[in-house]
Amino acid sequence: MTQSPSPTGTQTHGALHPAAVNKTELRRAGWAGFIGTVLENYDMVVYGVGTAIIFNTLFFPNVSPAVGFIASFGAYAVGFIARPMGGLFFSRYGDKIGRKFVLVATLALMGTATFAMGLLPTYESVGILAPILLTVLRFIQGFGAGAEMASAVVLLAEFAPKGKRGAMTSLVWAGAAVGSVFGSGAWILVQLLPREDLESWGWRLVFLSSALVTIAAYLIRRNMKESPVFAELKKEHVEAASPVSEVLKKGRRPLRQVFLINMGTHAHSYIYQAFLGTFLISVVNIDKTLIPQMLAMGGLFAIPAALIAGRATDRWGRKPVNVFILAFLFLFSFPAFWLTSTGNVWLIALVYAVGFTFAVEGGIAAQSAMYAELFGSKYRYAGVAIAREFSAIFGGGIAPIICSALLAWATNSYWPIAVYMMIIVGISLFQAIKTPETRDRDLTLEENAS
Repeated sequence: MTQSPSPTGTQTHGALHPAAVNKTELRRAGWAGFIGTVLENYDMVVYGVGTAIIFNTLFFPNVSPAVGFIASFGAYAVGFIARPMGGLFFSRYGDKIGRKFVLVATLALMGTATFAMGLLPTYESVGILAPILLTVLRFIQGFGAGAEMASAVVLLAEFAPKGKRGAMTSLVWAGAAVGSVFGSGAWILVQLLPREDLESWGWRLVFLSSALVTIAAYLIRRNMKESPVFAELKKEHVEAASPVSEVLKKGRRPLRQVFLINMGTHAHSYIYQAFLGTFLISVVNIDKTLIPQMLAMGGLFAIPAALIAGRATDRWGRKPVNVFILAFLFLFSFPAFWLTSTGNVWLIALVYAVGFTFAVEGGIAAQSAMYAELFGSKYRYAGVAIAREFSAIFGGGIAPIICSALLAWATNSYWPIAVYMMIIVGISLFQAIKTPETRDRDLTLEENAS
């Protein structure tokens, strides 16, 4: 497909000039992507913090603390296993019906699952049924999240004017950082309750409060329009008969690139968000109430980090920014655990700030526009969803479990965890160096970037 931008800012065959996007529609799309990931990360954080501080006693009480943490993180990992399934399921709809449809559907799934967690009976009430129900809801939560992120990133990338794609897609991760702050803040508030109240009903308020974010996100998303690139492709009847099968046949290289780059960043992201709190509680013996405070503080650093990282890729290119961030994470693996193992609150705060800045949001924000740009227009949503979410299993999904097992194997020594972090992000760094620059690529092209 060949195209040239219209000098008048209107549609031409096979292309849509960015000037054709109304500023109001652009703003609404930005808010839609932002608020949805507020909810998505709120869900993840409240579950992750609950896993670190209370779920092992409420849902897995008849095992040792170490086994309880592993069992809790096992239920946590189920959400990541569900994510590629959700991505696969919604891929057909994202590339055929539209990005907006997926954004509204996944919102309902995530919000309902998180709210229902607040209504669950505990192990003391119903026995083994309690962790089973928790795992089922975690699966539903992950199923929705698997399609949410890809749809938001692709929609904002296709809405963005030339030279602003990194900045637009970074709104998704700024929203995720805000979700981290809200989720951590909710735990900070309920931990002010007496321990008996926290374990009996206080923890439920954290999950039930997700209804407020769900309603706000729905009100914004229901009135948004479809992305201009997708609308133009539909108008010209350009679509894949089966987006999933087509991307598996023609998009193997960008699938591999996104999978490997995303894997290391996601592993580090969820080590800082989920596992580090467990390490601090069980090994360093810090007060449990400190964990939500550190997560909230990290989230505050992550908000500007995401926005800065996205804009940096617009200015200097996707490749150099991503290589720099991944190289930093590689080098920071050992210092991160050495600093936290001191037990010094200020040094622990520094690690959370740096971890959230470079891994949790900054690194992922820097990669997002590139993911959309690597794939051709006919199966872009399917490609981003499949590669990113299958990668999330091997990155964020199993990283806390691997770290917990390594910690038990090494008798509470952190060095195997740091080695694991260096290996997995080293793979991502190697792939990022080999991946081509994609900044400002025409998203109406059917061909992959490579």
